[in-house]
Amino acid sequence: MKKRTLGASDLTVAPIAFGANVFGWTLDEQASFKILDEFVDHGFDLIDTADTYSTWVPGNKGGESETIIGNWLKNSGKRNQVIIATKLGGDMGQGKKDLSAAYVRKAVEASLKRLQVDHIDLYQTHYDDLDTPVEETLEALNKLVEEGKVRYIGTSNLSTERIKSSLEASAANNWASYISIQPLYNLHEREKFETEYRDLVRENNLAVLNYYALASGFLSGKYRSEADLNKSQRGPGIKKYLDDRGLRILSTLDEVSAAHGVAQATVAIAWLLHKPEVTAPIASATTSTQLEDLLKSANLELSSEDMARLDEASAY
Repeated sequence: MKKRTLGASDLTVAPIAFGANVFGWTLDEQASFKILDEFVDHGFDLIDTADTYSTWVPGNKGGESETIIGNWLKNSGKRNQVIIATKLGGDMGQGKKDLSAAYVRKAVEASLKRLQVDHIDLYQTHYDDLDTPVEETLEALNKLVEEGKVRYIGTSNLSTERIKSSLEASAANNWASYISIQPLYNLHEREKFETEYRDLVRENNLAVLNYYALASGFLSGKYRSEADLNKSQRGPGIKKYLDDRGLRILSTLDEVSAAHGVAQATVAIAWLLHKPEVTAPIASATTSTQLEDLLKSANLELSSEDMARLDEASAY
């Protein structure tokens, strides 16, 4: 398995990121520890979380995922074996998205405390705050890099215009610059990334850590009809994929995965890894079997014919 460089940085990572939004939601602390150990023991190292994980769970206030990761780092002693990526700017009870300088300072200190680390490897703006100029946010993030609290910065869910403005502000002021973006991109949801973000990524050597790499589990093949939507807590959000195009994608995934003797999820992630712009797709697993299927994709070679069939089935 070949490691990949995160954009214009000296960070190299195994080509799959573990999406830690399941920690404190569908996985308790003990189960989270087990999955993290297995992930790292298989040679993978990039863990992606956010301060807002998992505010949507009744009784949670946010920070649960970071807290679990922090406890695992302390108990396992594996800090030097992993790259920790987290995000800021989402609503943590303040009632709005916030990327002001004062909030950046407050958020990083809270994340460092929960993660029980002295620095964050990749600190990402999670959502845009249109009330705050990009210059204010970037200057605040640059200070964190200068202080050693953050190694590199990235972004997620910003428009291409705001990313361009951010890159220009960093260049003009000699500040730390975004090295990565987190777009929505998977075999079913291709159009927005390929038409809006792909050229920006190529022109600026940005790493792509795409989220919903399995379309909330739809591309694992376990959801074939509305009757299947009660199979997990994510089920109701999958209904939108059950159209003619979605079923065509599943049918092609079935054929390609059968030919290679692997799970559909393995092929869906491998398709992403064969796209030159993608650095490390973000995907989650809640069982050892799911994790194994996920990680196998890093070594699965798809032929040009396989790729063409998948591209055609998922054409928009």
